[in-house]
Amino acid sequence: MLEEVERWLSRRSWSVADRPLEGILAAKRGTTISVVLPALNEEATVGDIVRVIRGELMSESVPLVDELVVVDSGSTDRTAEVAAAAGARVVARDAILPRIPAVPGKGEVLWRSLMVTSGDIVCFVDADLKDFSADFVTGIVGPLLTDPDVAFVKAMYDRPLADAPGQGGRVTELVARPLLNLHWPQLAGFVQPLGGEYAARRSLLERLPFPVGYGVELGLLVDALHTVGLDALAQVDVGVRKHRHQDGRALGRMAAAIYRTAQLRLSRGHLVRPRLTQFERSEDGFTPRTYEVDTEERPPMVEIAEYAERRRVA
Repeated sequence: MLEEVERWLSRRSWSVADRPLEGILAAKRGTTISVVLPALNEEATVGDIVRVIRGELMSESVPLVDELVVVDSGSTDRTAEVAAAAGARVVARDAILPRIPAVPGKGEVLWRSLMVTSGDIVCFVDADLKDFSADFVTGIVGPLLTDPDVAFVKAMYDRPLADAPGQGGRVTELVARPLLNLHWPQLAGFVQPLGGEYAARRSLLERLPFPVGYGVELGLLVDALHTVGLDALAQVDVGVRKHRHQDGRALGRMAAAIYRTAQLRLSRGHLVRPRLTQFERSEDGFTPRTYEVDTEERPPMVEIAEYAERRRVA
């Protein structure tokens, strides 16, 4: 590990317990915070997450979060209804920037969320978390409120797979971590580089391009490094993250998108063929299934006319 990263780990890696809630509230001083939950068919978990945030971080006694938005990316279940009933503002992905046709993907939803939120700090939380704790929010917004030099904070946590501790995050260990260590060794200290819980200053997020799909977390992390430098990045230990796990084929598609995102940042020239073939057993043997790998990225939001106009009026 680089000496620079060792120093960073001692200076920019914390525990949620390092910043008690009272101190975070005192440091808020007019800074506004938006929490965004990107959601696709998450009716089983989204309501509980919204209720915890509303009840513990948006009360009269604890007014930490100013805005809670669920961006529904085309759910076919009751995600939108459940989230609204629990107290979130629900916005349909396709209703945001309608002149730009939406494409499937988590990054697409996160990018569009900047258009319908107003917080100085934007905090992203995946909507499939189980046993959700408010620590996921307080942990990652805390450094942004208490340290003006910090611009981007990721949550770190243990990710159990079934009952096996530390066995989740398979794409992280097999794809993302090797890529980061080999090509961006300054980011080797991040425990969960692909984690979906992170917060950043709007002034940074609006300047970054957003890969539309699974590569969004790696893309934002790498681009944040190049934009503001390692010392402006941080991570906070929030305990344990329990969530729905993907099957092997879905993980393969995720891995391909992440590799493509890394490749694009390594060279803006030639790209490998953006398709992935996987195999499924059928009555006739193994049948190939070929999927397109996400190849589109959204430009920095500050380049979008509607966003610039909204910021000007605000």
